[in-house]
Order: sequence, then structure tokens, then C-alpha cells
Amino acid sequence: MEYMLFICTDSTAPTTEPTVHTIEEWVAETTDGGTRRHGDRLRPANDATTVKLRGGRLSVTAGPFAETTEWIAGYDVIECGDLDAAIEIAARHPMAQLGQIEIRPMWPIE
Repeated sequence: MEYMLFICTDSTAPTTEPTVHTIEEWVAETTDGGTRRHGDRLRPANDATTVKLRGGRLSVTAGPFAETTEWIAGYDVIECGDLDAAIEIAARHPMAQLGQIEIRPMWPIE
């Protein structure tokens, strides 16, 4: 099963160094272990562009679609047996301590 990990900031998280892996160690471990398919960092929300099409009219707005203190800082796509395994993998990510990780199962278009 493939899962998308949304790596998010969290304004309530402590500002200490993580006691688990560095991001480089986590990426190496999950890539070498065959669970990480791909992933990357994302530019800050201020660099976003929001596109909407309503009633045939295109609206393009600079910035994120929502005003929040948290934002998606990156993503990873992993493949593992089930949600429990995905949770275990996400819990080892440094941002599980410094931010938060949202896990969503992929929903392939068939």
C-alpha cells in the first residue's frame, strides 16, 4: 500500500533538536530499506500560487489558499504493508518531533 506523508510545521512543537534521526539519516534508511519511493521539501507557503476556476473565470492568487500558522513543508511517498507500518515509519521522521506528519493512503485512479 502506498501512503503520502505530508510533513507539516507545528507552531506548538518544541524548538529543540530531534532525538531521533536527522532527515538525511531517515531518507537513507527508508530509501535503502525500500519503503520510500520519493519525496522532497517544499518552498514556504508564501511562495505558493492558488488557482481556481469558477463559472468559467480563472482566478490566480499569490500565496496559500488558507491563512494558517502551520504549512506543508514537504512530502514523502512510502510503500508498506499497512497503516501501522506507515505510522512506525512516520514516527521515526525528525518532523514527528519538530512538527507533525499527516499520513494518507494513496487512492489510485483506475
